[in-house]
Amino acid sequence: MSDIMPTDSAYDPQSDISPTDGGPGTGFDFRNLDRRWIFLAMGLSIAIPMLRGVVFPEEPSREVLDVFATVEGLEDGSSVLMAYDYDPASKGELEPMAAAFVRHCAEKKHKLYFITLWPAAVPMLQKNIAILKREYPEYTYGEDYVNLGFRPGNEGVIKVVVTDLKKLYANDVDGTDLNELPLTTNLKNIQSMDLIINVSAGTPGAKEWVQYAATPFDIKMVAGVTGVGYTPLVPYVPKQLAGILGAIKAAAEYEEALLLEYPELRENPATQEGLRKMGPQLVAHILIIGLIVGGNVIFFTDRKRGV
Repeated sequence: MSDIMPTDSAYDPQSDISPTDGGPGTGFDFRNLDRRWIFLAMGLSIAIPMLRGVVFPEEPSREVLDVFATVEGLEDGSSVLMAYDYDPASKGELEPMAAAFVRHCAEKKHKLYFITLWPAAVPMLQKNIAILKREYPEYTYGEDYVNLGFRPGNEGVIKVVVTDLKKLYANDVDGTDLNELPLTTNLKNIQSMDLIINVSAGTPGAKEWVQYAATPFDIKMVAGVTGVGYTPLVPYVPKQLAGILGAIKAAAEYEEALLLEYPELRENPATQEGLRKMGPQLVAHILIIGLIVGGNVIFFTDRKRGV
């Protein structure tokens, strides 16, 4: 069998594409667009809004407003347990809502008790407490807020603090006897809390606080969780949980609700961290949708032409 050698008359697929079809004669063809231009466009769509701090307004959802109303509806000076169970790996999603909760409670002059079931969350507590020191200097440690820190034991810690907190927490995070702090001198357990606010990245976290504290002792509770942790908690709403914030979108909506209620906070850029993170997502999503629509237009146009 002889080899078949290519000849000048061999079929060339490009021969059916005329310059008017977007072929080589036009100088530019979206069909042959180098994917690196798409990567560059995606990078710029994220980087530019992020670097310029672009903030798009959010419309708080009903669920976010339920969480906001729970905190706002407490009498000024109420006792709130700030149970923050997340680590640096999840702070991108959870830190904006954790900070928003702190600011909201501070605006309401609530008494705050910070606690965590995660050893890696101790720096997260300190970072949120720093908001009080920096933005609310009238807040006094030991009188308006206290840092109980971490104790090992996972959900076992919850089972103890609901009946006898000082059995595990005789001292605060700095080693100060709780009986020497005005805020905790007469504190027996967390049943005296008016609200539990839990920001959780996993286990132990929101589910355990619901099961071992909020439900059996009828303590009002709201939670803020990662996107993957949101769905398993939905069945607890509204009886066992007053509401849930799910991921950065809900955090941005909560910030918007807080800024609408307390407009003077807009002067502080730190109050809009979640809103700023939504800007790059919005622009990037618009770009992706545009590319999908454009690609489909070209595809169906070519198919109609028989190209």
